[in-house]
Amino acid sequence: MLLTVQQSIILILIIAFGTFLTRSLPFFLFPANRETPQYILYLGEVLPYAAIGMLIVYCLKNVSLLSAPHGLPEGIAIICIVLLHQWKNNVLLSIGGGTLIYMILVQFVFA
Repeated sequence: MLLTVQQSIILILIIAFGTFLTRSLPFFLFPANRETPQYILYLGEVLPYAAIGMLIVYCLKNVSLLSAPHGLPEGIAIICIVLLHQWKNNVLLSIGGGTLIYMILVQFVFA
């Protein structure tokens, strides 16, 4: 679909407004001079763990333990991620190192 210049400008303005709205809305809903509601504090504690759990389930949903390589690259990568994080306590290093190890395993070892 090819857009005209006017349609492109309107689209960019709508996207910019939507981005601005979603970024600024929390500051209007929860100003600094008022106490943060308890349910927001609760969500701030539980949602990160729920999101990580959901990502893990999503990433492992197509892994078959019955056919080769029986989930070995994924399992090895997960173990490396946990060990790297326990060792250095650095999220970026854990994610990057685990991704690198997984890609090496999939591309060269279990190819």
